[in-house]
Amino acid sequence: MMFEQIASDAAAGRFDDWALSTVIDENIQSPVISKAEFFRLHAAAGIVATWPIGNAGLLHVYGYLLSRVVTPFGLKGDRWRNGELAGQLGLAPAAFLLDAADAAGETVLQRVTDAALPHLAHPAGALGDVLVIDDEVPGVATFFRTTVVSTPGRSGAALVYGVSDVGRMRVVTAFSMASPSPVSLDALAAEPPRMRYNAALATLPPRTGLRRRR
Repeated sequence: MMFEQIASDAAAGRFDDWALSTVIDENIQSPVISKAEFFRLHAAAGIVATWPIGNAGLLHVYGYLLSRVVTPFGLKGDRWRNGELAGQLGLAPAAFLLDAADAAGETVLQRVTDAALPHLAHPAGALGDVLVIDDEVPGVATFFRTTVVSTPGRSGAALVYGVSDVGRMRVVTAFSMASPSPVSLDALAAEPPRMRYNAALATLPPRTGLRRRR
């Protein structure tokens, strides 16, 4: 089922809405899937990739669902399986399950993209966006955006992360976080600008220094 959904996403051009990512997790400094799985996913999507940098949609959605590597935050795929993130983005708890998406004639990546991208491309208080942080890449028209989403009536919050390059916003990842307080939002905003959450750029090595947009 997963690979049928990947084929559907590829045919619809949905991976173009996702940026680049490294498969090496920043918390454990190890790959979250094997090299064989990395290339199998990209081959299924018809995407040429060079280990360890690949399409963030493939890696953070389908790769995480395949991953059995335990991180300090548990299994990567739990964010799609446990229903918390879906609820924090205003969806039914089962929205990001493979079976639920398939039953509706959709894909998990399609549903994640539709839920996450508006908070990056056009963040607004009306959407529940309570914090927006832009970190610029010096010398180029590229910036990384962090948006914290707090949906009224839902516990916790969602963090959505993406990159705008040549005027197009693309998703890197999304995950659950604790309910935002003014103190926690201030602390997040005060962190030094850098590439986060395993993001990558084709023209720059990971973790190249950024500057905060004022």
